[in-house]
Amino acid sequence: MNWKAFGLLLISPTVWASTENQLNLATTFGSLLFVIALILLLAWLLKRMRLPTMNNQKGLSVVKQVSVGTRERIIIVQAGEEQFLVGVTPQSIQLISKLEHPLAQEELAASPFANQLTQLLKKNDTN
Repeated sequence: MNWKAFGLLLISPTVWASTENQLNLATTFGSLLFVIALILLLAWLLKRMRLPTMNNQKGLSVVKQVSVGTRERIIIVQAGEEQFLVGVTPQSIQLISKLEHPLAQEELAASPFANQLTQLLKKNDTN
């Protein structure tokens, strides 16, 4: 009987077990990296979406905002019954003006697209 062949048969299950453990370890490590990358991606997306804060700030709200640059905005802020026009940059917030005549909800809701759509719907209703 060839003793070398017999020795290889005895060693081969341990070699296979070692390779299988390495494969399981690689799969586990790859899955861990995927989950960490997914968490970082979701955190980045949530930061980019700029979701409103969950706390309720009574008496203070952003009525309307317009982006005027990559990170600059002009915002109408309502504090109680008064409205203020504010410029916001990453470094500062500047009061531009206090609005003498606050914007009504109807004025804020109406946009050129909404007006055109309403006119088209009314036109189709009459026909």
